[in-house]
Amino acid sequence: MFVVGGESLIDLKAEVAMPDGKLIGRDGEGQIVMTAHPGGSPYNCAIALAKLGNDTGFLCPISADAFGDYLLQPLAEAGVKSLLTERVKEYTTLAVVNFDANHNARYGFYRSADGAIDATTAIAALPAKLDLYQIGGFCPIKPDEAAIWLEIVKAAIGRGATISIDPNVRPSLVDDFTGYKARLSTFLDLAHVVKVSEEDLEALDPSKSIEQHAADLLARPNCQLVVVTLGDKGSRAFTASGNAKAAIYSPPVFGDTVGAGDSLMAGILSWLAERGLLKPGKLDGLGDGALSDMLRFGAVVAGINCGRKGCKPPTRAEVDAVLGV
Repeated sequence: MFVVGGESLIDLKAEVAMPDGKLIGRDGEGQIVMTAHPGGSPYNCAIALAKLGNDTGFLCPISADAFGDYLLQPLAEAGVKSLLTERVKEYTTLAVVNFDANHNARYGFYRSADGAIDATTAIAALPAKLDLYQIGGFCPIKPDEAAIWLEIVKAAIGRGATISIDPNVRPSLVDDFTGYKARLSTFLDLAHVVKVSEEDLEALDPSKSIEQHAADLLARPNCQLVVVTLGDKGSRAFTASGNAKAAIYSPPVFGDTVGAGDSLMAGILSWLAERGLLKPGKLDGLGDGALSDMLRFGAVVAGINCGRKGCKPPTRAEVDAVLGV
């Protein structure tokens, strides 16, 4: 089983626009009308993994409020097993979404339920044998939560899991960025697969090139594969044996970029698992050709998602149709 641990939340998006672009309410009183969409990077990735045909579990406290009900429905529809079955009293975490001129999503967060994690309960909910455990983006943000998630990751390692991480570095969420980077570094030391965006690397250390960041990550104790997403410039991948770059897949009709990176990550993990490569000792042998094929598969998964509004990852049949399989 693949398990993704980390945040789920509700994306609140302004949807009503006048012909001149002004956002107003439906009743004409100058209000901004928001619509609610299930989200969160780990949540999105878990759904994408399941829709690509993987046995997938999601490890995150779900609120007993109505938004919690709303979050559970897409998980169930995709076939994701929600591993923490007891709902929590804390309200669902909210993200307010805006878009820049390039249609890239920008977020403001109001956190609660996703932080109500308990190590003993979560470890007991892990399956006895794990193929993969993915570390979610919010896990290193707060010191107390980071300590709990670290226990969970170590328990997953004890059950045989390959470890991946997609940190989604968000400086606006962090009070002490120096402390955050130290906590993130501890998680990175445990990961075999690291996926980061160009923006993540810029936030962590703008003085380094992508190549230097990749080399530094590969020099960590366990890291064997680094994937860097570059927005509309595509993606890159690095191992000790090679490197590659792939362009994005542009869908016939563009929706938005919400969940694009999460979908790409799910595609990469799926591609590796299907070939028996998602294991320490095999990842570092991936050469230029294999990395290029891997990135292409991930790009198609992400691109199909970008043809829709919000994060709606494709099924494996949809991906195969584009690839001509």
